[in-house]
Amino acid sequence: MNAAAGERYGRWWALSVLATTAILLLGLAISLAVSIGEISIPLLTTAEAVSNRLFGTAFDISRIHQGIVWDYRLSRALVAASAGASLALCGTILQALLRNPLAEPYVLGISAGASTGAVCITILGVGYGVLGLSSGAFIGAVVAFGLVGILAVSAGGSGDRIILCGVAASQLFNALTSYIVTTSANAEQARGVLFWLLGSFSGVRWPDVYLSVPVTLAGFVICLCHVRALDAFVFGVDAATSLGIAVRRVQIVLLGTTALMTASVVSMVGSIGFVGLVIPHAARFLVGPSHGRLLPATALGGAIFMVAADIVSRIIIPQQILPIGVVTALFGAPAFAIILYRVRRNS
Repeated sequence: MNAAAGERYGRWWALSVLATTAILLLGLAISLAVSIGEISIPLLTTAEAVSNRLFGTAFDISRIHQGIVWDYRLSRALVAASAGASLALCGTILQALLRNPLAEPYVLGISAGASTGAVCITILGVGYGVLGLSSGAFIGAVVAFGLVGILAVSAGGSGDRIILCGVAASQLFNALTSYIVTTSANAEQARGVLFWLLGSFSGVRWPDVYLSVPVTLAGFVICLCHVRALDAFVFGVDAATSLGIAVRRVQIVLLGTTALMTASVVSMVGSIGFVGLVIPHAARFLVGPSHGRLLPATALGGAIFMVAADIVSRIIIPQQILPIGVVTALFGAPAFAIILYRVRRNS
């Protein structure tokens, strides 16, 4: 075996070990998320409860523990993993397409639009009896993305202009949200909206799993199908065009995919920051810039981070659950500062 082949073998071996470790960590994180809470449940009891529902076994478990594990915590952990993977993937895609290391899922104004849609349902009663909070948030997110798309096309469609259009749309929808809350909401409604805006997994159940997991998997597959294009976009639009990439088509497909993934996450659990910004940089530091390795690493990293953050949000203050966005910001901001420092030092 020559030196080059040995080096490739060593690199792929290291990546295989890293991938296996990440998958095991994700399984452990989900197991701990199901076991840890106000009522602690042993891991063995957790496994027996899941086995009873999936395989029809008859382990002797109390109905309370069975209900907590299956009806509440497991669905919550799966949605958290799915949301983390989606946001991290979206951040990776946008950083490549827009060639901006600070790009993240909410740069397209989707979060702000979802917030406006949510308050229109909960406070103004628009579509009451027909639309729920999640539906209103999803519609608002799609409307915001549509507005950003129109503005970006009219402005030329470059990466910097897309970001500027997203900032403008975010300011518009944030202003509308603030106006509605200030003029029409009572104290209880304002508190509920604020808690939702900061992100919460408290209300998710199995129907949310059946929506979020397929959306995440479909988005992941679409992104994997465009690995070559994403690698080309890192060097600019001209470089991608010279390599035969259908630039406009790829931009539309990937921006639309990230918009739908982000909209589905925000409509279910609210706005959760820093995941789509920090995790792509951490994954890039571990596995390198090639998107064939970066996308799986980012998805696993985002899922692990979000599940771990959900655990912390439930145990950090006794008898109280923190909004998940607060926890991700508390851990994400210092982590991002460390990543920037190490990148600058290595450069």
